[in-house]
Amino acid sequence: MGEVPEPDVGEHDVLVEVRAASVNLLDVKIRDGEFKLILPYRVPFVLGHDLAGLVVRVGSAVRSFAPGDEVYARPGTDTIGTFAELAAVHEDDLALEPATLTMEESAAPLVALTAWQALVERANLQPGQKILVHAGSGGVGTIAIQLARHLGAYVATTTGTANTGWVKDLGADVVIDYRREDFEKVVHDYDVVLDSLGGQTLEKSLRVLKPGGIVIGIAGPPDPGFAREIGASLAVRLATVLLSGRTRLRARRRRVRYSFLFMKAGGEQPRAIAALVDAGAIRPVIDRVFPFEAVKDALAYVESGRAKGKVVVTMADLPPIVHARTTLTAIPSTEGHGPTGDLNPPGAVTASTTRAPHARSTSVRTRSGTSAQSTLDPSAGGPVTPPASPSRPMTGPGKRI
Repeated sequence: MGEVPEPDVGEHDVLVEVRAASVNLLDVKIRDGEFKLILPYRVPFVLGHDLAGLVVRVGSAVRSFAPGDEVYARPGTDTIGTFAELAAVHEDDLALEPATLTMEESAAPLVALTAWQALVERANLQPGQKILVHAGSGGVGTIAIQLARHLGAYVATTTGTANTGWVKDLGADVVIDYRREDFEKVVHDYDVVLDSLGGQTLEKSLRVLKPGGIVIGIAGPPDPGFAREIGASLAVRLATVLLSGRTRLRARRRRVRYSFLFMKAGGEQPRAIAALVDAGAIRPVIDRVFPFEAVKDALAYVESGRAKGKVVVTMADLPPIVHARTTLTAIPSTEGHGPTGDLNPPGAVTASTTRAPHARSTSVRTRSGTSAQSTLDPSAGGPVTPPASPSRPMTGPGKRI
């Protein structure tokens, strides 16, 4: 256990009281040091890449947000740490959460941003094109299927036997039970493959593309294009050449392409995604919700590969914040080298906050910019009286999760 100060809030930063944070396989990989070459975090550090919560304070130059705003974000790579009760997020990485979602549902922008950047930016997926989405019942897969259908594509996906029905309900045209079928024998001449598995799946995916097609990999290996994108050192650039060399060579021989995607933060895309959610085009799928104290259990569940959709941790019944200290709880690392290359380092951490009592105003800035003194129900669009015994705990002015 240890304590660190409340996050510093720069002039363009927003201090957010985290109400929910999603758990990603990326957190497990970073904890285990799998991205130590490209993400050289020094332990101890706080894991967590997504959040939904309430704005507590804004920097002097922030004009788009105010205390009380209900927001969601995937903070920039250099400012991860959402397994905490407080997080400072640059205003460019922040957006108002979708009006139609709970905070648990809003706490998963990373998978939506990954799907958006893969399908819209990297693949430029067009109506009528064919896309294969691997692991369609996973966090990225559930969003990618819905987004691809919204874009007018023909969608195939792989999943386990128990998930075939509801994955088809998400919008997949072809559902391949990987336990019973070899996807390489089912699909062919596809324009795009979104691969979240890597290894043999990646190699076989190259063979189901038509000439000019592209495999977008989010499980690796990282390629030189990614190294250029992040401004990596010469050593890292050379490493990516070696790591992805065989895959890129096989792709060229088949006249297709391989591209590694590591999702970037950005506020404009979350705003676009929020509009799609509120329009009913896509909807996050939440598998399990864990209490904040069970972050280790949540990480283990994600690592098991059994999750259907997203896994979320929530902070419930938090009192108002004024002055805070953050208590760090070490997560024991698994065998091997941690993010800095040290053998069995102390590990990544989660963070909790000690608060001093303070009476904060109950006035809330709503999405329309007006002020309200009563509890707001986003689905009803106006003030309502909270029930005497709410089924879910109140978590700040104007929001229940």
